[in-house]
Amino acid sequence: MISQITGKIINISDKSLTIDVNGVGYEVNINALVLEKAKVGDEVTFYTHLYVREDIMELFGFKEANELSFFKKLISVSGVGPKSALTIMSLASVSELQQGIRQGDVSLLTKVSGIGEKTAERLIVELKNKIDLGDLSDDESGSLGVNDGQVIDGLVALGYTIKEAREAAKLVDKDINSVKDRVKAALKAIGQAQRE
Repeated sequence: MISQITGKIINISDKSLTIDVNGVGYEVNINALVLEKAKVGDEVTFYTHLYVREDIMELFGFKEANELSFFKKLISVSGVGPKSALTIMSLASVSELQQGIRQGDVSLLTKVSGIGEKTAERLIVELKNKIDLGDLSDDESGSLGVNDGQVIDGLVALGYTIKEAREAAKLVDKDINSVKDRVKAALKAIGQAQRE
């Protein structure tokens, strides 16, 4: 079992990195948030999970141990494969995803291609009680509000990236409850940030 890998990035593809470890190149699948910051020549360390099936062996890498742990929880759910799990983890930080699951936010998970409403609901039901909110800092556990999956959907429909939409949703006052009002407040926050 390969549980950790340290080496130099020698190649970057659209979903993975090739890491040279003492002359051996390992292809490591990583999430898009990490991939966009990666540069050839960087020395990196990833916690890894070796996914093995009859016809396939793939290595998945994570910067933090809690990300690997969350990935393993995701793939333990029937209907969620490692690539879908990795795509889910590209939507938001682990703490935001955990909070979304605890709040039953189906819309956050259905953004992933191949994950429909039924799979998202099953994921929430199976993982809700496995997520310990004690793992989240006060700052993280309060980062997104109720219904923010729908707020993010609305902003993405207006042309913002998921990352921009997520950051804007975090800035909205938690006392604002309706989706419509939260979207308006998020747009106002984006406008203010662009003027600064």
